[in-house]
Amino acid sequence: MPKVGDIYESYRTNEFILTIDGVPSPGVSKISGLSEGEVDTVEQPEGGRNHTHKIAGTVMKFEPLTIERYVDGSPEDKRFQDWFKATFDLNNPQPGGSGVRKNGMITKLHNGQPVIKFAFLQAWIKSSKFTDLEAGSNNLMKQTIVLEHEGLERVE
Repeated sequence: MPKVGDIYESYRTNEFILTIDGVPSPGVSKISGLSEGEVDTVEQPEGGRNHTHKIAGTVMKFEPLTIERYVDGSPEDKRFQDWFKATFDLNNPQPGGSGVRKNGMITKLHNGQPVIKFAFLQAWIKSSKFTDLEAGSNNLMKQTIVLEHEGLERVE
């Protein structure tokens, strides 16, 4: 951690790399949903009393990852398009849907050096959408991809 005087300076969120199946994905501008998981809470009443105990359930849930990327005509556009097509092509004899899964890594950098890594496992595309087209606008075109996955964990 960077130490400034007597305090540790927090990492900034602006420097990261998304890698899917070992290939870096340039043009990604935002990743949200970095949750290490959630366990349901079960309320168990205590017999004969007006008291309820809260205990951890046994089902672990993970928040989907939302990836925003710029659409620029690069090979990266085709890579995401091919993954989307493999997932949603209903006429393909091979099973698509959640069967088209990939693993990935999100590496948080600080001054160019890796400081935190998150691995996501068995991800598939849940949805893909693009920014609205608007005449007279100077906005850049973005694609928003939602990935469901089997888990996100911090790795050393």
